Amino acid sequence: MKKVLFAASECVPFIKTGGLADVVGSLPKCFDKKEYDVRVIIPKYMCMDEKWKNQMKYVNHFYMDYLGQNRYVGILEYEYEGVTFYFIDNEEYFNCFLPYGNIRYDIEKFCFFDKAVLSMLPLIGFQPNLIHCHDWETGMIPVYLKTEFQGDMFFWGMKAMMTIH
Repeated sequence: MKKVLFAASECVPFIKTGGLADVVGSLPKCFDKKEYDVRVIIPKYMCMDEKWKNQMKYVNHFYMDYLGQNRYVGILEYEYEGVTFYFIDNEEYFNCFLPYGNIRYDIEKFCFFDKAVLSMLPLIGFQPNLIHCHDWETGMIPVYLKTEFQGDMFFWGMKAMMTIH
């Protein structure tokens, strides 16, 4: 079975500012579930509707070195319409009223998210063949994959692709 992880900054029905959320929310459902295990990961924003946050299941947490500090990374999970969704929790970065706002801060926030995405994969036991990165917010995932994570055998052979919406 082929394994694919969609990484994005937004996804319907959880958080939407534009068409990116529509694509990330609908495309994973189109894969043949007999041949593909497709999962999605996005940040867990404070501005998400409480009805979604209340249904998320805690999976695990860890601390990750980022910009010289030990930072909390929570992992939550929710299955929706046959697709497993993961949410990266960190109140310092995702405690916001909108997913985007200050570009300088957004760059730091999404670089954190990208590193957290890769760091959490061994903890949840999901080893995708492909990480499908959506838009600039996930642009560091392929970079981190080939630099910081290259020495870990868990990531060997993992591919990444980028779609700009």
